[in-house]
Amino acid sequence: MSTHRRTLAQAQLAGSLGDGVYLVTSVFYFSGIVGLSATEIGFGLTLGWAVGSVAGVPLGHLADRRGPRGVAVLLALTTATAVAAFLFVSSFAMFALAACLYGTAQTGLSAARQALLAALVPPAERTVVRAHLQATLNGGLAGGAALGGLALHVGTREGYLAVFALDVLAFLIAAALLLRLPAVRPVPAPSGPRLVVLRDRPYALVALLNAVMLFYMPLLSVVVPLWIASRTSAPTWMVSVLLLINTGAVVLFQVRVARPVKGMRDASAAVRRAGLLMLAACAVFALSPYGWAFLLVAAVLQVVGEMLLAAGAWEIGFGLAPDDRQGQYQAFFGTGVAVARMVGPVVLTTVVLGGGTAGWLLVGAAFVVAGAAMAPAVRWAAATRENGRRFDRADRPRSVPVT
Repeated sequence: MSTHRRTLAQAQLAGSLGDGVYLVTSVFYFSGIVGLSATEIGFGLTLGWAVGSVAGVPLGHLADRRGPRGVAVLLALTTATAVAAFLFVSSFAMFALAACLYGTAQTGLSAARQALLAALVPPAERTVVRAHLQATLNGGLAGGAALGGLALHVGTREGYLAVFALDVLAFLIAAALLLRLPAVRPVPAPSGPRLVVLRDRPYALVALLNAVMLFYMPLLSVVVPLWIASRTSAPTWMVSVLLLINTGAVVLFQVRVARPVKGMRDASAAVRRAGLLMLAACAVFALSPYGWAFLLVAAVLQVVGEMLLAAGAWEIGFGLAPDDRQGQYQAFFGTGVAVARMVGPVVLTTVVLGGGTAGWLLVGAAFVVAGAAMAPAVRWAAATRENGRRFDRADRPRSVPVT
């Protein structure tokens, strides 16, 4: 791995350690220590991600025009500031403001990092490098979750404040690491609308289909735990086992799954197979009241589908984005994560817990339809690119020049 890619991975590791700490401890801190209600916490976090999803495209555009490295460093520092603000939250209004700052910084940081990757890594290698970063991210999340678990075990205000301080430190380190990367020459503003991605209907369709596929995220983190508690005889610690299977598989196998995906045809096929595997996972989850083993099989099917989806989505998201607008296009493509986090829990819990087996199969069918629709959507988007050309193995955009 080159020096640039190693530094990107180190910055990803530092940030994901901080994210792991936050994800595990935040709800318990805001409810048990700050004293916010579950409704206030849910609304504040949803508001934060909603604001972040709206701000993401303008921040991605800023990364294109000002250079992704500087914007990424600034947003990593802003994330650290937002986490530090959580330490002083004493009311819902303060919490909501800090959550909006956090969601905006996190969404923009993701887009700027993607644009930086696109500038520093040759097109043919971007998906594999992104897979390395995803494996690193999962490892960092696991480490951060372990640190957060210590705070939960101690259960004191001081313990929570200590791990939040570690979260701040993690993003400060991430900013310092990003600063070690070479500056990328900003691309001159092209003629036409500034946020042209908002007018790119084919790309919007591709991003929408990807957002539907990303509903697997709350499926495992929210719906499956509730299903286990209410519909099966499995112990609650089984949730931890399933998450361990998921995290471990991504760390060990994501790069191998991504390596064969080269070009739009491979990517579309990977997303289609992911939809079928998600359907299979949903069907097996529906059988879990008849035995714990079904939960393990479903978790394996789900994570294989997740890794195929990730590999295909990265290839598509990078490949269809113009070189001079990678920041705003990656930000727009990344809004699918925010949509899945905001809308997914409500929709999926209603359908699955309310519908039982039929609900699981309905969710699985949605994955299949979205996965199958990706190929024609990608062909439409590719046909609208420069000179109507199609992207494939040997015909891919070149990276932005680096100074």
